[in-house]
Parts: sequence; structure tokens; C-alpha cells
Amino acid sequence: MTNTHLPAVELARELVRIPSVTPVDGGCQQVVMARLQALGFTVYPLVFGQVSNFYARLGGNGKNFCFAGHTDVTPSGESHLWRFDPFAAQNHAGTIIGRGICDMKGAIAAMVVAVERLLRDHPHIPDHNSISFLITGDEEGQAVDGTVKVLEWCRDRGERLDYCLVGEPTSVERLGDCLKNGRRGSVNGLLTIHGRQGHVAYPHLAINPIHEGLAILDTLARHPYDRVANPHFPPTSFQWTRLQAGDGATNVIPAQMTAQFNIRFSTEHTPASLEACVRSLLAPLQQKGCPYDLTLQVSGLPFVTRGETLLHTIQNSVRDLLGITPVLSTGGGTSDARFIARYCPETAEFGLVGASMHKTDESTPVDDLHNLTRVYQRILATLLLP
Repeated sequence: MTNTHLPAVELARELVRIPSVTPVDGGCQQVVMARLQALGFTVYPLVFGQVSNFYARLGGNGKNFCFAGHTDVTPSGESHLWRFDPFAAQNHAGTIIGRGICDMKGAIAAMVVAVERLLRDHPHIPDHNSISFLITGDEEGQAVDGTVKVLEWCRDRGERLDYCLVGEPTSVERLGDCLKNGRRGSVNGLLTIHGRQGHVAYPHLAINPIHEGLAILDTLARHPYDRVANPHFPPTSFQWTRLQAGDGATNVIPAQMTAQFNIRFSTEHTPASLEACVRSLLAPLQQKGCPYDLTLQVSGLPFVTRGETLLHTIQNSVRDLLGITPVLSTGGGTSDARFIARYCPETAEFGLVGASMHKTDESTPVDDLHNLTRVYQRILATLLLP
């Protein structure tokens, strides 16, 4: 039942036409705030550093259901590689093509229209419960001046979030097949192994950090980091992402080798426990006369949705409207839900099919925008109607 004139489609296309490449907003959030203000929301524009954010709330009683998301998008790359201008939001055979349509301007449009329709049918909801929006322009960037700062602002004002639905594109193959009930933690590491520079013809006078380090690198990659399986998470993943040694000379044993890595981990671990484990596996290097330097940077802590009310409501709403029950998953990358979950235990993610996000010709079917709006409206009605 493709209908290119659905309000969610119109709003999504309007948002995509604004090239809000992180951290530039370009007025994208102003469009959303105007729609919410027309519904009676109190809107708080919140600018931190170069990042535009806002928090909006309607109602002051009962449970507070929060929609969260981001209006910033990744760069589109070379536009000639796209079938259409990446910021034209072209409707091609019932599919909207444009940067950010599935990640996640389409979901934001569906959120707004779902609220509009719910309030049209049930205008007295704000007398009993509250609806809020937490929107950032920093999710695709450093994630420093976005959701984290807005949550601090909410905390200082005494704003409580009882449920939070983040509109990330969680569906895999068809709308509704997957929702996120948590995310893995992420740690980035830099390892430098020091040897002793020398001539390749006289290896006995040098210490080759490549020779001494490769076995250790393999040990780190293959080590079973999980003592017990976690029912919510896949096994911990250790991945080398960069390896460098020497300056290109063919007759010189390099003085050092550097390697970058990433660890994705469950709630069975902490960054400190992972660092202790990595250092224990690196101990043989010292015995071989190869000191090392190791630095770790945490980019996200793991979380699991606590409580079942929001998860069951999402699953039931999708099943009733779309005929499919979403599976629970904690896989994939990180999102701002990792910050929100520390503030609001019942935080989950559900949105459009994400197969094309960050890619050339990012796209979303018109029907998916329509159906996501219906699902969001059903979730709201189930949780907020008295």
C-alpha cells in the first residue's frame, strides 16, 4: 500500500534534504522542534561546543516515555557514485534514497508523526503521562557534546526517563525482525613492542620486534576471554585493526612494531579486567627483552535492558501489526543507548532496516516508514494510555 504522501514520508524527506553532516545541523533540528512545539511540547535547545541538541517534553505527570535519536549523518562520499543526489531524498519506485534516511531521520519522522496521531486520538494523555524527545547532533561524531551532555542536563533538572526507545536501524532483513536489548562494550588499544634496530645481515646483534611480537599477537587474538557464556551477548571479540613496523628499508630490522586493536565485550568484563588479561598475555615479551607500551581507550560500556515492560511492548506491537516477532540482539556496533541505559534502565532500540546505512544509495522503502510509524504509535498507546 505504497503512499508517497504519508506525513512520515514527507517529514523524513524534508529532514534528509538538510545535509546535517556531523557536527553541522543546518537547521534540521529546528524542523523537528517546530513540529513538537505545535503539539504543545516545551522544547529546550541545548548547544554544547559545536553540537546542537534538544530535549522536549509534553506533560509533567506519570510515566515519561522518551524517544531518542540523532539528526547528524555521516558524509555521503562522492556524490557521483549515488544513483541520485544523496541529499535530494529521491523517491524511486517506492523507496526513498538519501543519506540518513535509515540512520536515522526516517525513524525520527516516524516518532514525530506517531506522537501527532496519538495525541489527535487521545489528547488527554499529557494529563496522565509524559512524552519526551532527546535528540542529538553528535552520535556519528565524537559523542562528547551530545547525548551525554543532555543526560547531565536532565539529571540536574530532575528529569526522569521511565522508558526510552532509541530509533537506531536495528532491523536486519525486514522491518521488525530484530530489536536491540543491549550493546557490547568497546575498547580500543594501541600496543608498541620495542626491539633493537640492526642490519638484517647481522640479526644476532638486533632484536626483531616483528619476530618476537607475531606469536603474541596471535595469542591475543585467539585467547578465550570468556570464562562463562553470557546469555545476552556473543563471545568477546578481539580484532587487530592496524599493524606497522619499519620505514620500508629492506635491509634494516626495525626498532619497534605498533599494532592497534579493538575488543567488543559483554557485561562479564570491565575495561580494567580486560587490560589485566591483555597484560598477562603480554608478559612473555619482557622475558624476550622486548618491553612494550600499552594504552587503552574505552569507547563504550556494555549494557542490557533491565525490566521487561518495554521489550515486551515492542515485541507485541510488532507482532500484532507486522506479523513478525523481533528477536533480541546485543550485536553490532555502539550507539548512544549505551549512555542512556545508565540513566534509564528500560532503554531499547528499534528502527528501520539498517543494511544500507553509511553506504552509497542509503535507502528505506516508503511502506517501512508507514509501518514504523504505526508500531511507534502502538507502543506509545500501550504504555501511556490510562
